[in-house]
Amino acid sequence: MHTDSKISMAPELKAAMAALEDPTVAYVKTVTIDGDQAWAVYAADGTELAILADREVAFAAALSHDYVPVSVH
Repeated sequence: MHTDSKISMAPELKAAMAALEDPTVAYVKTVTIDGDQAWAVYAADGTELAILADREVAFAAALSHDYVPVSVH
């Protein structure tokens, strides 16, 4: 089960996100939960906003809440 409320990321990515901390941006990243692939949506400060089973739904959810979704690999 996924219980972290903050995105796990490399220090370089964390620094880049902090420098660009735009409250309108949401980051979409693949995660594995109980062996299944899912897509997590995070605010610019790294706070987890949602975990969804489909990438397109993750982007649509971000857009519907006035965020600009971008992929994080």
